[in-house]
Amino acid sequence: MPQKQPAWFEAWFDSPYYHLLYKNRNEEEAQFFIDNLVKKLELKPGAKVLDLACGKGRHAIYLNSSGYDVTGIDLSEESITIAKKAENKTLTFFVHDMRELYWANYFDCILNLFTSYGYFDDEKDNLKTLQSVYDSLKPGGVFVIDFMNVAKTIREIIAAEIITADDTEFHISRELKDGFIIKNIEVRKEGNIYHFMEKVQLLELTHFQKYFSETGFEIMNVWGDYSLNEFDINTSERLIIVGRK
Repeated sequence: MPQKQPAWFEAWFDSPYYHLLYKNRNEEEAQFFIDNLVKKLELKPGAKVLDLACGKGRHAIYLNSSGYDVTGIDLSEESITIAKKAENKTLTFFVHDMRELYWANYFDCILNLFTSYGYFDDEKDNLKTLQSVYDSLKPGGVFVIDFMNVAKTIREIIAAEIITADDTEFHISRELKDGFIIKNIEVRKEGNIYHFMEKVQLLELTHFQKYFSETGFEIMNVWGDYSLNEFDINTSERLIIVGRK
């Protein structure tokens, strides 16, 4: 029986080239966003927070340093191995599929940040993920999803570019196809060429309103940037939605 090919996110997020390409992410911007969020949400010290699709844990680690009991989960074993180096009594990381329930009625707040949603070919998996989030929250708990503003992303799409990191070249092309934005990534290093892909569904506010309604969430806020200004489809950098259980 032929071996099942891994999904694009399983192959790419576990690759060392993923971490190399995105090694210069803006930590100050991430911390600025977190500070604004916890203040606006009025999260109490010691609140239990789940960082869903946490990557190497940059948001989770900062949240924990701010006084919260944080769990981070991600499908990438590579990312979780790195994140675990920062573990302590109130900061833990696990390999877990966000489509599956983690702990029922346990968390005060769940965060899904930096466009870490819309990866799946089957839309049912989007709903399955949100249902797991809903079931993992305590009654009255809040869920925050930070997604791209699709309208602005499409308008400003860069069709092709080359990025050099250390001794590696990334030849990147982007296309819109079947409701997804697809980034094809050709990695060139020491005469070798490797191929990866990122594929994210073009989900707009109306999609999320439908998903949140179907899973039982009440939408509390819709923001358009990390300063938490009101969302504007034409100008906002991000689409940040807060739902309450």
